[in-house]
Amino acid sequence: MEAASRGAKDGGGHVLAVTAKTFLARANRWVDEEIRVATWQQRLFELIRRGDAYVACKGGTGTLAELAIVWEMLNKGVIRHPKPFIALGPFWSPVIDCVNEMERGDSLIHVAPTPEDAAAYLAECLLEAKLEAAKASAPRSAAPTPS
Repeated sequence: MEAASRGAKDGGGHVLAVTAKTFLARANRWVDEEIRVATWQQRLFELIRRGDAYVACKGGTGTLAELAIVWEMLNKGVIRHPKPFIALGPFWSPVIDCVNEMERGDSLIHVAPTPEDAAAYLAECLLEAKLEAAKASAPRSAAPTPS
């Protein structure tokens, strides 16, 4: 996570880390704000709650668990407003393909071959969400009343 934190910081972002006492590790030097929770489950749900989008990078069983939980929450509509979910690179493709075959539906995960593709997809999705939110909150003009 240090590389992601550094990239976000170098890009001018505010870096927030959610860490769990379970893991004993602390936030890295690129983090501006740390939220410390007791368990990995609390950490995961805090990340899901705060996220505008989710990106799964190459990883191990922890990343697989996170990917599966976010995917299931999107699939069941637990995450109220669908949020972009990206698998970066081909690493997760066999898992995604296998589950999609069993689900027989559209994948809720976009596979981006490169970080640049992931960033472009995120920018497009987040801009679209922002425009929809602005449209929904815009005052509606009153319908003319017959005289």
